[in-house]
Amino acid sequence: MAMNEKGEKKKRKVKVIKIDVNKCNGCRACEVICSAFHSQTKYGTNNPSRSRIQVYFDPLKNIYVPVYASEYTPAECAGRNKYIMDGKEYIECAFCGASCPSRDLFKEPDSKLPLKCDMCEEEPPLQEPMCVQWCLNKALTYEEREEEIEEETELKELETGLESLIDRYGRQKLMETLARMAQKE
Repeated sequence: MAMNEKGEKKKRKVKVIKIDVNKCNGCRACEVICSAFHSQTKYGTNNPSRSRIQVYFDPLKNIYVPVYASEYTPAECAGRNKYIMDGKEYIECAFCGASCPSRDLFKEPDSKLPLKCDMCEEEPPLQEPMCVQWCLNKALTYEEREEEIEEETELKELETGLESLIDRYGRQKLMETLARMAQKE
């Protein structure tokens, strides 16, 4: 268990977007605002494939399932479990927010770098992420809570991006590009 100087267990603030599939009507307002919020010129363009939240529709069950981007995973998962909730059947991938090799979801369309939900953090901080603010049916709700942490083993976003570039172009090509860019400065 990680401890601070006083011997107390370390805590971190956990931010979560809760999803109620029974309230989602598939309007995709969350996708649109997320894409616009994260565009190069704030609110300037809209490309839903750049959104950190995606709404999936299952026509056989007639439900919409919003899923937001989580951590990058370098490997495909081994299992394809099925879950039954309220009499409806779901496959494991329907709930997965990870960017992984087996699908193009949650990857930047041009560079294929993984996308991750950042809860729309900026200065000054927002009360809640934009997708939650713009959810017309309140299918998305925001929650903050503190939880004790074991160890900090998460990769920083920069490291995750660099690993993805190494996977795509190779370590040597990335090092050559960084060296060339450093010379331009």
